Amino acid sequence: MRTLYFDCSMGAAGDMLSACLYELLPNKEAFLEELHSIGLPSVRYIPEPSTKCGILGTHFSVKVNGLEEDEGLHTGSHGHCHSQDSDHSHDHSHDHSHCHDHDHSHEHDHSHSHDHGHDHSHNTLEAITHRLSHLNIPEEVRRNILSVYNILAEAESHVHGVSIANIHFHEVGTLDALADIAAVCLLIHKLRPDRILASPIHVGSGQVHCAHGILPVPAPATARILRDIPIYSGTVKGELCTPTGAALLKHFVTEFTSLPPLRLQAIGYGMGKKDFPAANCIRSFLGDSFSVPNRELPSMKEATISHLGQNETFSAEAESNTEEIIELQCNLDDMTPEQIGFATEVLLSAGAPDVYTTPIYMKKNRPGTLLSVLCKPEQKQAMLELLFLHTGTLGIREQSFRRYTLHRRIRTVQTPYGPVRLKTSHGYNTQTQKYEYEDLAHIARTHNIPLKSISLPTPEEGDPSKE
Repeated sequence: MRTLYFDCSMGAAGDMLSACLYELLPNKEAFLEELHSIGLPSVRYIPEPSTKCGILGTHFSVKVNGLEEDEGLHTGSHGHCHSQDSDHSHDHSHDHSHCHDHDHSHEHDHSHSHDHGHDHSHNTLEAITHRLSHLNIPEEVRRNILSVYNILAEAESHVHGVSIANIHFHEVGTLDALADIAAVCLLIHKLRPDRILASPIHVGSGQVHCAHGILPVPAPATARILRDIPIYSGTVKGELCTPTGAALLKHFVTEFTSLPPLRLQAIGYGMGKKDFPAANCIRSFLGDSFSVPNRELPSMKEATISHLGQNETFSAEAESNTEEIIELQCNLDDMTPEQIGFATEVLLSAGAPDVYTTPIYMKKNRPGTLLSVLCKPEQKQAMLELLFLHTGTLGIREQSFRRYTLHRRIRTVQTPYGPVRLKTSHGYNTQTQKYEYEDLAHIARTHNIPLKSISLPTPEEGDPSKE
């Protein structure tokens, strides 16, 4: 199983995550060219060599209109923060959520003026969604970006006591943070890991000073995002984990644990700007996981396996394919099919894993529609608001389930029609594979042949495949 692992022993930030993922790529120049063509106006990505504690890595900076934006993502109604421990603050450029969510000394010297000469007009989450709809990116990447923004917006909403719809962001800061988030989401799309793991997150220590007073690290929005995630503090003074870094990890990482057994293929180092006694970086590990006997991997599981009297092997894969899933449902009898279809598209675009409808009969034998939305726990608040906004329902039901999923992977296979993506899945003594529908549809249109007539060999039949 292709596994991506993040070592967050020095925190997490968007630019550092993008840098460590960038280092894993075999063709970095081609990726940069693609990144610059997605449609973010006046944005340039600049990977730069950076050395920390004698270790060479990459710092991934983003420039908007030729300037490296320092403020990142801010709400419009609050003042800025700065660190009480600025000499030790962790420098993560253009990656922060608002005054309560970051230490400005992560970004720039405090003598730097807060007037950047940009037009800091405001954008809502709706406006960000509109901007995303015009980017030249795969649909999966678009959904992931929006899901990360929903996590950030939910935290902002909770901290400030306002609805997600009323959260406003500075335009330039939003563009800058969007560039970071888009880069990470596109990089993960390119690397195609079957699962993503991370270490517990070092959040730093000390305090940040805001217009409303002195707040502890982690700052409120970051702490909100990091619920149910193992975190710890240390001797480093400053805010090591930024809201954007936390939101990206919250969305992509399925388990926070120690490094599992891996046959390593690549290691990436994403560097921050500041220097510390420890190397200021996030490390990424990419490799194939494998199982080891219990005697080589002591754990609480051994007692259970021994008690069952079974000759089992503990696999790092065993628990990674289960997750909590929430189902939200509402009955609708006052919406047109077009309105229901639009609501479904909005929910899917917002990152819901699945949305579906069921025909039902309601009171007085009136035909209606049962709208069901599957989402992750951290997406629930955003989905509730979208359901109330885009449907006529007055109430929504919730159920929690544990979902068991097969491990999935997509790779490119060379066929007589050219490269085609092959989706494989495995687990629970089952293995399946299926070619990507969109690729088959493209072949049918290009060659003017029926979709059902396309017969492609599988790798088992001898065709070579390329990752």
